[in-house]
Amino acid sequence: MIRAVIWEMCIRTTYSFAAGFKVRLRDVAPQPRYMATWERVKHGKVHFCTQMLAEMLGAFLYVYAGVGSTAALIVGDLISQPIGSLFTVGVAYAIGIMLAVTICGPTSGGHFAPSVTVSFVVFKGFPCERQSGMIFSHHLISWHTRRANFKRSYIFAQVLGAYIAALIIYVQWKDYLVIAQEVLVKKGLYDAMMFTPQGPGGIFALYVSPGTNLHRVLLNEFMTDFVLGLAISACLDPTNHFIPPSAAPWVIGITYAMAIWGYSPTSLAANTARDLGGRLMAMTIWGRQASGGPYAAIAALTNIPATLLAFFLYDTLLCSSTRTLTPQHVSFLRAHKTYHEDNALVPSGYLAGLESPHNDMTSERSFDAKPTGDTMVEFAARNV
Repeated sequence: MIRAVIWEMCIRTTYSFAAGFKVRLRDVAPQPRYMATWERVKHGKVHFCTQMLAEMLGAFLYVYAGVGSTAALIVGDLISQPIGSLFTVGVAYAIGIMLAVTICGPTSGGHFAPSVTVSFVVFKGFPCERQSGMIFSHHLISWHTRRANFKRSYIFAQVLGAYIAALIIYVQWKDYLVIAQEVLVKKGLYDAMMFTPQGPGGIFALYVSPGTNLHRVLLNEFMTDFVLGLAISACLDPTNHFIPPSAAPWVIGITYAMAIWGYSPTSLAANTARDLGGRLMAMTIWGRQASGGPYAAIAALTNIPATLLAFFLYDTLLCSSTRTLTPQHVSFLRAHKTYHEDNALVPSGYLAGLESPHNDMTSERSFDAKPTGDTMVEFAARNV
């Protein structure tokens, strides 16, 4: 009897979702009055700030996981107590990315890297159709000014989150770092190793070993970042039936782990926020000697054009607006649409194609026809 009741409830729930029935958290778990008041404020005047904080926290989680594991590897080797490995560093970065995307992604969109933010600006219309909390409430500011301001704000939040994470890790590891530096001083290797990939400074800022060919380092960085960009692009594709939204954090995280395992020994940054945040933190502690020299520019900038190229190639060669969205992406987009409409964060007509999922809106349109507004779900989905 109980099984029959549960089965009937599952059928009714499935039918309700298929019919477009919307169940909000407040419908099943009423919020206290103060929380209802706060949510009205959060979705109004300070919505932009919550998105910035989410980007900062996401970058913090990514760096906190990866750099902490790097500290265990480098310090352990220096004090002859191996407590880490390249494998644990790769797994830690993967876990950090998964935590960042799953915890902070629903609020900010889950960029956590300037290269992703810049790619969204260039190819996905960011922030015009996504970050509407600020965009549609400030009509007196020009569209180009708002677009540039939002991009800069996201990048600033990402770098700040990485900086804070590196600083906290430094404090947590301070005792062991002092021991490691004393070991280098006793061996007469402080000047030679302190600011190298094997030295304490290399935990936070990224360096290359003396004599390394920077042209090969540049190639290594560009190719690895290009592959990472392809993985991110595939996860953003709502027509990719192999990667439902819930699998995206795992795919991106594992791809980052692959990059760490295979190509970090040659020197790999992969994220401008992680590089700049960690480097600025190292310079805060040790001064300009921790700047990294010419390699600093390669580490901070190479991932941006590499990611741009990956986004471009995926959109032009591997993606098609004539494909249908996956059921999981349709459900995800409907929830996204409902949330933004309930809180007046988007204009009317946002993701309008979701209103008639059984109609083939593109079948009667030629390939030369220009899509209008948000009626083309394939286009709008990429701005989520």
